[in-house]
Amino acid sequence: MNTSLSFTIYQSANELPENWNTIANSTIFLQREYFEILEQSCPENMRCFFIGVFQNNQLVGVALSQFLDLNKLESFGERDKCLKTIIRNFAFKRFSSHVLFLGNCMLTGENAYTFLDFIPFDEQIKVLFEARNSIERMLKKEEIQIHLRTSKDFSKAEKDKINQTPFGSVFQFTTQPNMIFSIPEHWNNEQDYIDALSKKYRDQYKRARKKAEGIIKRKLALDEIEQNEALIYELYHHVAKNAPFNSFFLSQNHFSNLKKIWKDHFLFYGYFLNEKLIGFNTLIKNGDTMDTYFLGYDETIQREKMLYLNMLYDMIAYSIKKEFKTIIFARTALEIKSSVGAKPETMYGLMEHKNPIINYFLPRFFHYLEPKTIWQERNPFK
Repeated sequence: MNTSLSFTIYQSANELPENWNTIANSTIFLQREYFEILEQSCPENMRCFFIGVFQNNQLVGVALSQFLDLNKLESFGERDKCLKTIIRNFAFKRFSSHVLFLGNCMLTGENAYTFLDFIPFDEQIKVLFEARNSIERMLKKEEIQIHLRTSKDFSKAEKDKINQTPFGSVFQFTTQPNMIFSIPEHWNNEQDYIDALSKKYRDQYKRARKKAEGIIKRKLALDEIEQNEALIYELYHHVAKNAPFNSFFLSQNHFSNLKKIWKDHFLFYGYFLNEKLIGFNTLIKNGDTMDTYFLGYDETIQREKMLYLNMLYDMIAYSIKKEFKTIIFARTALEIKSSVGAKPETMYGLMEHKNPIINYFLPRFFHYLEPKTIWQERNPFK
């Protein structure tokens, strides 16, 4: 490791240096307030470690690492019940239940670390991997043996830079792409978006909006989120457990903590039918980018009212109105996100297993066990 760089591992946001947010100004997901949220309401099977990197005692970089204990997980996902999925779940439980991430497994995108520009990239990667190794040693003292070490998410440009370092030999993988919606500068409102759609997708928009008649959408304040916490969690949990794969479930107080700490940076929209909460979505303001976050809904009403599609349209309309440049729609539901105009961006990760035999065959195991999503990219615009 370059002797000019050192690191400190923190497990509480209260311990972070005063100028932490100055270094972490590129993304809200590396700032002190978000780490405070993680500390207070991260998933039950997760522990978070905050990495400060120093040069001559000056903070020059910050990063996030997460430890996941998959043995504490109630379900890896119940949507796919084929033999391949059963084998995958057994393999994770038996051989890869302790996973150490460099990055954030709760988000999609480049939210793992940030450095001041003058720190060379190879030195950044080297010190971060050394910090991760230090966390692994800390956990080993607690008799927790790490099975799988993973780093995510990297863009192609970042991956290409990693390939020029000694870590380029680590197994590289891709999963579902990050779905990104770019908002043209000349759009001022939702009508501009509708006008840009081809007839087929304009008809889809009109059909979805008509189906949703009778549903009331309303922004919820903190006290309303707290009052509806049990139902909100039920709606979230239903969607989450029916995903193709899960490595965590949110805590029940996660959304209220987000609102409490982030205030207007976190938006919670409830959808009501006959005054009953039947769904919700959440948004996070991240500079000029709007990050979509977790959501939930009653599946029977979702199908009938095209609720999920209407949520996507609502997110787009709000982001245009508030002059955001980009919407991060993240992974999952690729085709429907594509149908509203989001484009896929491939993200890369690094993975290595502590068992040398398993590690040797990891590329073969990964491609066999990773749930494949077959989907068709759409282009809804004229």
